[in-house]
Amino acid sequence: MKMTNTPMLITISRQLGSGGAFIGRQLAEQLGIFYIDRQIVIGAAKKLHVLEEEVEVRDEKKTSFWESLFASFASYPSSVTFALPESIPSDQDIYDTESEVIEEIAKEHSAVIIGRGGSYLLRDYHQHLSVFLHARPSFRQQRIEKLYNLSAADAKRRIEQSDRERSEYHMALTGQDWLDARHYHLSIDTEIIGFDQAKELILSCIHSKFAQNK
Repeated sequence: MKMTNTPMLITISRQLGSGGAFIGRQLAEQLGIFYIDRQIVIGAAKKLHVLEEEVEVRDEKKTSFWESLFASFASYPSSVTFALPESIPSDQDIYDTESEVIEEIAKEHSAVIIGRGGSYLLRDYHQHLSVFLHARPSFRQQRIEKLYNLSAADAKRRIEQSDRERSEYHMALTGQDWLDARHYHLSIDTEIIGFDQAKELILSCIHSKFAQNK
């Protein structure tokens, strides 16, 4: 079997702690294609002419004007003095610019793309498989406790905050319920299926959708 010459895109939407980055990297490595995550932030920052931290601190979350302003200021060293910026990128600015980066990648390269509304953005792209990874809060909490050396209370708080922010962000910018499985080709509970089996299941779907007999 061989893949078509048209770039192949796998988008992974994920709840924090469900293994999106871990599984995504393994998929990209096994398929020999690009793994795209932080590169989207870097590309958007360059296009917006702002520091990467200004995009990263507001990545995949909906913010108010004042939250955006304070986040922008917080990214600069305390020794730096500055005037009020003439223009602070809005959530829509960041979403649109990250979308541009994703679309540029999609035209040229096969890739596994993590988050940033990629599943919605590429929904009409015929060489696209969208995946949603999720798990119970308790499972995800235990995992990020270990990954980030957090207390149980801090891990629980981070999980709840991330779920809320990503849900609000997607609803505001795409009009879709982030958790609605109907918006994805494949939805996997990584606690029940396990990370290795989840990867194999995605690979099976990839070969079924994209591969052609010689």
